[in-house]
Amino acid sequence: MDMSTPSAAQPSGIQGIAVVEQWLGLARSGQWPLPNVMEAASRLQAAGALDAAALLYQTWVAATASPMRHVACFNWGAILGELRRPTDAETVYRMALGLAPNFAQARLNLGHQLEHQGREEEALAEWRAVYDNPTADSLGAEPQSLVLHALNNAARLLEQLKRYDESEALMRRSLALDPRQSDVAQHYVHIRQKQCAWPVYETFGEVTHNHLLMSTSLLAMLDESDDPALQLLTSQRFVMDKLPKVSAPPLHLGRKREGKIRIGYLSGDLHMHAVGLLTAELYELHDRSKFEIHAFSWSREDGTPLRARIRAGMDHYHPLHGVGDRQAAEMIAEAGIDVLVDLQGLTSGARAAILTHRAAPVQVSYLGLPATSAIPGVDWILADRFVMPPKSLPYYTEKPIYLPHCYQVSDRQRVANPAPTRTEVGLPEDAFVFCAFNNNHKMSEQVWRCWMRVLRQVPGSVLWLLADNPFAKANLTRVAVEEGIAPERLVFAGRAQPADYLARFTLADLFLDTFPYNAGTTASDCLWMGTPILTRSGRTYISRMAGSLLTAVGLPDLITTTLEEYEQRAVQIGNQPARAASYKRYLAEHGRSSPLFDIPAIVRDIEHEFERLALDARSKA
Repeated sequence: MDMSTPSAAQPSGIQGIAVVEQWLGLARSGQWPLPNVMEAASRLQAAGALDAAALLYQTWVAATASPMRHVACFNWGAILGELRRPTDAETVYRMALGLAPNFAQARLNLGHQLEHQGREEEALAEWRAVYDNPTADSLGAEPQSLVLHALNNAARLLEQLKRYDESEALMRRSLALDPRQSDVAQHYVHIRQKQCAWPVYETFGEVTHNHLLMSTSLLAMLDESDDPALQLLTSQRFVMDKLPKVSAPPLHLGRKREGKIRIGYLSGDLHMHAVGLLTAELYELHDRSKFEIHAFSWSREDGTPLRARIRAGMDHYHPLHGVGDRQAAEMIAEAGIDVLVDLQGLTSGARAAILTHRAAPVQVSYLGLPATSAIPGVDWILADRFVMPPKSLPYYTEKPIYLPHCYQVSDRQRVANPAPTRTEVGLPEDAFVFCAFNNNHKMSEQVWRCWMRVLRQVPGSVLWLLADNPFAKANLTRVAVEEGIAPERLVFAGRAQPADYLARFTLADLFLDTFPYNAGTTASDCLWMGTPILTRSGRTYISRMAGSLLTAVGLPDLITTTLEEYEQRAVQIGNQPARAASYKRYLAEHGRSSPLFDIPAIVRDIEHEFERLALDARSKA
């Protein structure tokens, strides 16, 4: 009997079925060499016949008493994983480990399948068994690479579980083994920001400050630096390292566009997310006599009314789950989109590669990334002259589309619950209450120590904060004590549902903004609820967001430009409660009628610019 692999091309049609039956017969013989099985399975995989490839391994393993059955089980498990059958893959990887208990690769993959089933502790245990046993059977792989794989995946999962201290410890172990890992260094920097663990760039071993700086993600750089050149370089490095180089002609070329102007919104954040919360009314207010509104989205179905409202606000919703980047771009081009609005940039979960194919003649960055993305194909960014003054333009790859009043849309339909009393939320009834509800990663040591100096100079005042994780709370409290502030003057609040969160703002006297990463959605919520914000505006879009909102709402005197001025103004207002009350009265009487919250006018301004750009592109097509 010929035990070689038949030399037919990739199996297809009737002939393919015959070939597969022949291969299964050879597998049942118990005499077919494993290399031949692997070659046949590879052909089936290349032809997309994953179920047949899995059956081939299953048949061979059941029929063959080979000492290499654990390798076949490993390959079989990998195919089941690709088929997204994690329970079956788990069973097969356990078979492999039953045959070869020290088979490190099988244990690594078993951990992934357990994670896919939501069994995080079991996944962590499998990876721990690999990184704590570096002499395990590595089947020809470099043992250190398997240890790093285990450490890095465990650190990633622990970060997702907000077990930041354990995650950071594993990142340190990983970087101690190989300090050149930029992706690990990137997560190390950001996890320290999330914990308010200062200095963020804490070096150790051969991990240098320069390496940490050069590995910093754009999001983390927005927290860390107000240098526009550094932000631009960070974006450009990501684009060079991570995005594919597209040399093909733009996909929008040669496609006739007529009739209504088609606007497409590209995002994975069209659910309960800051972007979704800001933009819900934007989609609803578009002028349907002139515009047709599309969403191209991989957003999660979170079951919230906001998610349902966003979907209802679209004329056409195109889900991109499981759709490749090039295919997604082709869908956008086929839909005849005139203006594609990228709502995500380089933020978490973004699919920037879609934009590199230039599926629309006009591609615009908006809201999700208040910075330059440097993505090839994104030629414009919506802005105003405050967030993006002319002197800042050399640091953007995008050209500004200037709106006359404020860059930010928001939602006039957000509803707050009745406010609790100060006592009910742990605040003193008669003290001056500063609040700062920005995410913990936005809090720099410089600003935090400034806030503590403010508390020292405003007797009896308290600072009301978001407690996102216990590590940040402990670090913030420790530094407060170093600055002579008793822990009881810090009041930590947990996360809340949107209506309860909005109600909180009315209890505070003054919101203290972070720097260089200003409040965006949070600033809008704060001003909508009638609480004044003190901000510091710097040199970058993101450090000027709150200043833009304050200008549009009519309170420019709450904008400062230096740390000293910011501290002085906070102390002045804190020691003059009547001044804070006057700001509140102004916002109660004029805030919601100001240009900041004239959302129909902002939408008309956006549409005017989009129409101009779209018609210009059509005239040149």
